[in-house]
Parts: sequence; C-alpha cells; structure tokens
Amino acid sequence: MLSDEKLNFLTQVAKALAGQFGENCEIVIHKINENNVNNTIVSIENGHVSSRQLGDGPSQVVLEALKKDPADLIDHVNYLTRTHDGRILKSSTVYFKDKSGSLDGIFAINYDITALIAAESTLKSLVSIDEQENDKEPDYIPQDINELLDDLIEESVKLVGKPVPLMTKDDKIKCIQFLNSKGAFLVTKSGDKVAGYFNISKYTLYSYIDAK
Repeated sequence: MLSDEKLNFLTQVAKALAGQFGENCEIVIHKINENNVNNTIVSIENGHVSSRQLGDGPSQVVLEALKKDPADLIDHVNYLTRTHDGRILKSSTVYFKDKSGSLDGIFAINYDITALIAAESTLKSLVSIDEQENDKEPDYIPQDINELLDDLIEESVKLVGKPVPLMTKDDKIKCIQFLNSKGAFLVTKSGDKVAGYFNISKYTLYSYIDAK
C-alpha cells in the first residue's frame, strides 16, 4: 500500500505540476488497495478536467493495471484519453510499486488539449497554401526598393549559377532578361546599377533586354 511518505512526496509534485501548467492540467494519485477499488483517488489537482474528486474510483487505465501482473506494468507516457463529455486529454500514467514489487500507487497526468486541437485546426486552415506552392521558397519582402533590386540581382546570378567574372554573353543576357521579367528596370536608376554590376555599358544592357 502507498506509504504516507511516498504519498506526501507525490502530492507535492502534483501541486507543482498543476501550478506550472495551469487549470487544464489534472494530476491524479491513486492509492491501490485490493480491498477497496471503488475509492482509489487520494489526491487530485484540477479535478474539473475529468469531473472527479477525492474518494472517486479508478479509471479504465487503473482497472486494467489491477488485472495485470505488476512486473508487466510499464509507464505509459503521452497518449490520448477522452472525458465523459467528449473532451480530449493528453495523458501519462506512472506506476509505483512497493519493495515487494506489488503495485501500490498510480500517478496520472491528464492535460485537456481540446481547445488546442480546435486552435490547431483553425491555424492549419490559415497557414495552408496551394500544394503547388509547397516546394517554392517564400517570397522575400525587402526593407526598401534598393534592397529589392539587390535581391533580384542575386536571384539572377543564382539562376545562371556562376559569378559575373565567369559569365558568358549568353549568361549575362539570361540575367538581364530575368531582371526585366521581374520588373527590376521599373526602379529609378536601376539601369546604371545593373550595368555596373555586370560590367557592361547601358547600351549593351538595353540590347540584352531586347535580345532574342
């Protein structure tokens, strides 16, 4: 049977966990007595989660544990349970045994995640995107127009896959036409910056834009 010393320790831990995780976290301690399986709960925090109180009886998990050989009992961590009114709980069950190996106590954590599941569903619908967009990098939002132009130039270089000094004429044409397709030359004085970056004249720049 669960000793007073062990019960006091587990009760202290239960209060700490309930305080840490708030009103949705129920902590239950069952004292196992084969002569009285109808009133196993000897400590409970936030009992409103499962609508239970001191002196209430065991859950299905506890009953199943009583039917098993204590040597076969393994702590069951992070699984789902459901209350009588349909709320979903994330649960963990820890078994305590006495010196002889007999089951003398069960420490259970039940966290109500019903609202979190609803929030997850809402958030999923808000952040979901077209399947065709999944493999694309998110579009970059620059701080200002100059940063945007710099970013587009970097993209054009990545498209070709080599640094400017190693680029051929065709490579540079590809970069310039990419920039044109992205609207880079709508930016004031962008022609000067791009021409300087690719080490070409503005005349050459415009001829690359129109190149077939």
